[in-house]
Amino acid sequence: MHGHCHQKSLASTKPTLFVLGFPENYTVEEIPSGCCGMAGAFGYEKEHYDLSMKVGELVLFPAVRNSSKETIIAAPGTSCRCQIKDGTDRTALHPVEILYDALVETEKSKSTL
Repeated sequence: MHGHCHQKSLASTKPTLFVLGFPENYTVEEIPSGCCGMAGAFGYEKEHYDLSMKVGELVLFPAVRNSSKETIIAAPGTSCRCQIKDGTDRTALHPVEILYDALVETEKSKSTL
């Protein structure tokens, strides 16, 4: 999970990490990254694009690229998810999407019993 800068600065990523651990057989690890580099629309501005990508390459992009294709990448921030997609070609999901998908899978498996 990559925490959003706003989340990190105002509160903590701990509640999100805790909740993402609810589904059975899920383990959660936080990527020890700072800002993803996007900062709202900053990274989409022509004069800031290269800097934005360099920030992403510090920790976040390599961590995502080095994860297995089966690893679900979580990112609460919309701009963070866009940056991950643009910088790694991987799709990051909002934590609520991950919880929803896990709930649907649990219900499917219950209905087949």
